[in-house]
Amino acid sequence: MNVRCSVVIRAFNEAKHLGRLLEGIARQTVRDVEVVLVDSGSTDATVAIAEDHGAKVVHIQPGDFTFGRSLNRGIAAASHEFVVIASAHVYPVYPDWLERLLEPFTDPDVALAYGKQRGPDAARFSEQQIFSRWYPDVSSFRQTRPFSNNANAAIRRSLWEEHPYNETLTGLEDLAWTKAALEQGHVIAYVAEAEIVHVHNETPRGIYNRYRREAMAFKQIYPEAHFNLYDFIRNTISSIGFDLLHALRLHKFMKSFTTIFWFRWMQFASTYQGYRHSSLLTPELRQTFYYHVGWEKIETKQREVEPIRYDQPDDRSTKAD
Repeated sequence: MNVRCSVVIRAFNEAKHLGRLLEGIARQTVRDVEVVLVDSGSTDATVAIAEDHGAKVVHIQPGDFTFGRSLNRGIAAASHEFVVIASAHVYPVYPDWLERLLEPFTDPDVALAYGKQRGPDAARFSEQQIFSRWYPDVSSFRQTRPFSNNANAAIRRSLWEEHPYNETLTGLEDLAWTKAALEQGHVIAYVAEAEIVHVHNETPRGIYNRYRREAMAFKQIYPEAHFNLYDFIRNTISSIGFDLLHALRLHKFMKSFTTIFWFRWMQFASTYQGYRHSSLLTPELRQTFYYHVGWEKIETKQREVEPIRYDQPDDRSTKAD
């Protein structure tokens, strides 16, 4: 494909995963790719691995790190108009990942595109359910809801120059940017074919902290939002119930039983802690972030594109369930 892009990767001690992502980038149908790694003080081989693959490395002090600031530093160092943003612990499934992710930008109204995510085989069952719900198999090149995810996204650098990422948020800088883009009349595209695997091997405490900081950020973006005790109880009970049902249908009940309970408890207990004031949370946003999966069986659509056969081992041996 005759297009040039920069890929910005935020990283801290990601030596375990980074090589696989960089290998996947090298195998893309888009050949002219600049890689910018924003490192926030890694003490492992992260920087050396990036440099071995020809990446430009930008350093940020750990004390200065926020998700938005790290992205702003990386995009400022990028050379091309189209900037792909990827977490260091993801890797593309197909060799046309970048090609498909950049495809919506043929429409000049598109400000941002984001792609499908799924977990590795060893991912916790509840997290797989979240990926399935947030990232369906059907693309939408004119999405109306303010949702995207910077683990697998692309933006126009020229629009970023007009509106950089919010550096004060504890998370959800992608949501804030997407919301502003829609309010300015731009278009957001979701590309199901631009699929990556997102490796999350967090401890229960790590999951608690992630959802707590995202709830705090959500409250800052939407001051009128609330998540009260009733929301906490209802979402926890119903999500556990639906997860158990799907696990039973997929013959993963015994393997996933324990982790379903503690994952959902950590998710919604931390969310509850992030909200201090009672007000309106719109049904659309509630569906996006605190959903019920429903009784339908979630299935993954297979593409007719040969996936990348990686030389580097992935995390599938991790016993997460």
